[in-house]
Amino acid sequence: MIIASRQNTTYKRLQRIVEGKRSIEGDQPALWLEGPNLCQSWLQHYGAPELVVVDADREPLPEVVQQLLDTVPARQQVMLGGNLMKALSSVEQGQGVAFVVQRPVIPAQPVLKKAALLLDRVQDPGNLGTLLRTAAAAGITEVFLSVGCADAWSQKSLRSGQGAHFALAIHENQDLQALLQQAEVPVYTTTLSDRAQSLFALEIAKDGAWLFGNEGRGVHPDLLEQSRHQVFIPQEAAVESLNVAVAAAICLFEQRRQHLVG
Repeated sequence: MIIASRQNTTYKRLQRIVEGKRSIEGDQPALWLEGPNLCQSWLQHYGAPELVVVDADREPLPEVVQQLLDTVPARQQVMLGGNLMKALSSVEQGQGVAFVVQRPVIPAQPVLKKAALLLDRVQDPGNLGTLLRTAAAAGITEVFLSVGCADAWSQKSLRSGQGAHFALAIHENQDLQALLQQAEVPVYTTTLSDRAQSLFALEIAKDGAWLFGNEGRGVHPDLLEQSRHQVFIPQEAAVESLNVAVAAAICLFEQRRQHLVG
């Protein structure tokens, strides 16, 4: 299918998907995955997309784009001409390819039983995407986001995550207090409170989970009250605090370091 008009019904649907809107009332929210990286990550974890969308003005198509186009039958291929792809793109120097997919449905996980990442009101989608990428790189597979966190599947979060989303079970709008109460593994909470232990003096459980808080306000006081394992990262006093994504990387890889074999 070749589309050259902004009034085309399929193109209007693509616009709504890029904007994070449902195409029709009651429809399942679809995702726009732009660029070979995200598309290839989706293929690796979930298989063929609903649609492959390519920039017809880039003919001949680059080999990597042609390979992605070949993953679905012709009826699921959309070619956009007349700069329509550029109008949808959120990437300045995009490569002219995107997948349309359905947002993954993650089964409920009411109890913490293994290493996981818990995020309390992390509001910057770029930070969130980086946190997800860091978690996946550190071997974490479960992520729990509180009410008030940024949308894990926004365009900015997806770009920052660089495909990590598809290696994770991402649970949004979670009651973190209930998770802490019922947790079957230790949960380590980063804070500067007097009760906190130095990260580098702590023996971290291999299956321990981690709780990180809002960029400006940290972990909510109600969650801190429940936290038995409070941790701080030793740093120079001249710097007030670390970015939450940086702090998470230090903690998660210290946990990984402590349990590396050989």
